[in-house]
Amino acid sequence: MPSTRTCVLAGVTAVVSTAVLTLSAQAATPAAHERAAARCAYPSEVLDLTNWKLTLPTGEDEDPTEITQPELATFSASPWFRANAACDAVRFRAAVNGVTTGGSSYPRAELREMTDGGADEAEWSTTDGTHTLVVTEAFTALPKEKPQVVGAQVHGGDDDVTVFRLDGSRLYITDGDDSRHHLVTDDYELGTEFEAKFVAEDGEIDVYYNGELETTISHDGDTNYFKAGAYTQANCGNSDPCSDKNYGEVRISAIKVTHS
Repeated sequence: MPSTRTCVLAGVTAVVSTAVLTLSAQAATPAAHERAAARCAYPSEVLDLTNWKLTLPTGEDEDPTEITQPELATFSASPWFRANAACDAVRFRAAVNGVTTGGSSYPRAELREMTDGGADEAEWSTTDGTHTLVVTEAFTALPKEKPQVVGAQVHGGDDDVTVFRLDGSRLYITDGDDSRHHLVTDDYELGTEFEAKFVAEDGEIDVYYNGELETTISHDGDTNYFKAGAYTQANCGNSDPCSDKNYGEVRISAIKVTHS
């Protein structure tokens, strides 16, 4: 009898051990599924791109590729515009040898503000209403020799009004052609996420960094719109090597525009 009882107990122990192993394997399975589910096919699964269009550093000379809605909702173009593996941010990349617009000598992978579900280009006045852009972003790569990239901006008519511009480790807020109008920090480290915010009203644009007011730009205009992404301030004439491997890159994890 004792030997029989021992055999039974051993059998029970074996069954329990198998069950524990089975449960452990099953417990690990959801985590694997969750990781797989986190992979996004399109940037629009991370950011609300309803009222935006995209300009890429690809296409014909002075005629870069533009993606508008509804195509933008199911669009991705690695490595220029893609959701990251964790599905919590979108990476924008523009190489120094990229195609540029007719009005610039620099390439961009950048969003341009639109209206009516992406059908029309936005145009608003700094003297009528309140217009706000909030972007959570990080600069993740700079071109060689001329390490400068713009990450977010207020654009008006044919030129930028004010932008967040990284120059090496120095992060500036610009005012028109004054590219070093206001120094935010001189020790920015690539990959450091921050909140950039523009609030335009009453003929002025208040510019915030991580919730703190940094500077106020005077601007009276009615053809303004917001832009965000990677606008690389270098090209093959001032940055070497002239290749896809030499680029500026920005990671955006949140973007929101409001008008009131």
